[in-house]
Amino acid sequence: MSALHLTIDGAVAELRLDNPAKLNSLTVPMLEALDAHCATLERAPEVRAVVVTGTGEKAFCTGADIGAWGPMEPFDFARHWVREGHRIFDRLARLGKPTVAALNGHAFGGGLELASACDIRVIAPRASLALPEAGIGIVPGWSGTQRTARLLPEAVVKEMALFGRRIGAERAVALGFCAEVADDALGAARAIAGKAATLSPRAVEVAKYMIQAGVGEDRAALIEALGSGMIAASADRTEGVVAFAEKRKPVFPGK
Repeated sequence: MSALHLTIDGAVAELRLDNPAKLNSLTVPMLEALDAHCATLERAPEVRAVVVTGTGEKAFCTGADIGAWGPMEPFDFARHWVREGHRIFDRLARLGKPTVAALNGHAFGGGLELASACDIRVIAPRASLALPEAGIGIVPGWSGTQRTARLLPEAVVKEMALFGRRIGAERAVALGFCAEVADDALGAARAIAGKAATLSPRAVEVAKYMIQAGVGEDRAALIEALGSGMIAASADRTEGVVAFAEKRKPVFPGK
């Protein structure tokens, strides 16, 4: 059984990393579960917002479990671990519902990249951010130098990735990476998600797509999705489908 669980309570879903003995570090089964849960959430119209958190007070997620990737051959490491993890985090980032990360503890490496894949973040006072990969001879692989670098100033990403420094909670808020510091980060994240769940789900979804397209997150697919959504609501599209079914030439009303 994976240590990453999905629960749905009314309009708000919660994705929980539940591997506290290893500071919620990510394993292959956890990544596979995240992929499957994102697919479930995309097809769950009753869910209007998602909270992502970890079990315990020490860590939101301290990255990838070295026991999972350490023995891999270079080609398998690049293809299966890095590319698959990247794809799955992209899937979370592109989820058509607002996501809030509750950083109940430290977010290091892949944990910081996971938090970056969410729309906003709430952080506990004791928590900190880091990209410590160089300390074990690797580099960020799940968009730490890409998506995270869009959310934080270049110098700050370099501070973590090149110099091994940590960023505290108050500074994370001052830099705009986190929305707020809260003693009860999960409670604050749930309140934010609950508010989002009262808004128009279609308006929120389209606004998210527009913002993501503006910053380059899956731009090509989002432009086509937004355009397709507009044309699908037209009378021309209805006439085209009906005419095809009736095997006749369509007469488009231009509406």
